[in-house]
Amino acid sequence: MISETRPIQAAKYGMTIDVDRCNGCGACMVACAVENNVPPAHEGATDRKGLTWLRVYKVDNGEEYPNHRTAFVPVMCQHCNHDTPCVHVCPQQAVDLDPATGVVGEMPQRCLGCRYCMAACPYHARYFNWWDPAWPKGMEKTLNPDVTPRMRGVVEKCNFCHGRWHAAKQLAAAAGKPAGEPVEYTPACVEACPTGAIRFGDLNNAASEPARAAKEAESFRLLEKLGTETKVYYRSKREWVREIAQAPRPIQAGKEIARG
Repeated sequence: MISETRPIQAAKYGMTIDVDRCNGCGACMVACAVENNVPPAHEGATDRKGLTWLRVYKVDNGEEYPNHRTAFVPVMCQHCNHDTPCVHVCPQQAVDLDPATGVVGEMPQRCLGCRYCMAACPYHARYFNWWDPAWPKGMEKTLNPDVTPRMRGVVEKCNFCHGRWHAAKQLAAAAGKPAGEPVEYTPACVEACPTGAIRFGDLNNAASEPARAAKEAESFRLLEKLGTETKVYYRSKREWVREIAQAPRPIQAGKEIARG
C-alpha cells in the first residue's frame, strides 16, 4: 500500500508595524540585541560603523510650529520576496530566501565581508561587524545559548529571530506535528513592544494580523515602487507618513533616535 505524501505547506512570515502606536522608546532595539547576542557598541563605533539589527528612525512632516508633527519608524530587514537585491549580489551565496519561511537569511560562515549586500539593500538594514564581539566582564554569562555570536568581518541583519523559530519547530516536533507545517512564534521585538505596535505572523494565513493589515487602505510598504514585495507592512492614518515611506524627500542626517 502506497501512503499519500502530503505537500510541504510553506509559511511566509511577516510583520505589521503601526507607526501611530510607536512612541520611539527603543525597547524593540534592546530586545533584539539581547535575543540575538548583538554586543554593546564598541568605543570606536560611529553612526556609520554601529551594529544593530533594528533601528528606529524619527521622521517629521517638514512643517514649522504649530503644524510640526513627528513619527517613529522601526526599520529592520524588510525580507524582500521578489528579486531580493542582497541575494542577487552576494558572490558567496551567503544570503538566501528560505522558501519554507519566506525569511531572508544570512550565513556568516560563508560571508567574506565584501559588503555588496549592504550597497544593494535599499532599506539600509544591513550592518558590518567591524570588531570582535565583546561584552563587559560577567555579561557574557547572560548570552542567549540558542544564537551564535558572529565573528568580525561579516555582515549582520534581522532574521525574524531564527533561534526562536528553531525552538518552536522543536516543540512542534515533540508534540507530533508534521515537520513541514508552519509554526507560531513571537520575535523578541514584538514581545518587548510596550504599545503593541509590532505584530508578527504568517502572511499565508488569512487570519493573521499581518495578512489582514496587508489589505488595509492605511497600510504601506517602504519604497513599494521598487517591487521587492517586502514582508514588513507599516500602517498609519497620517498621509504624510505614508508619503515619506515612498521617499519623496530624503531623511535628514541625525534623525535616528538610536545608534548601534
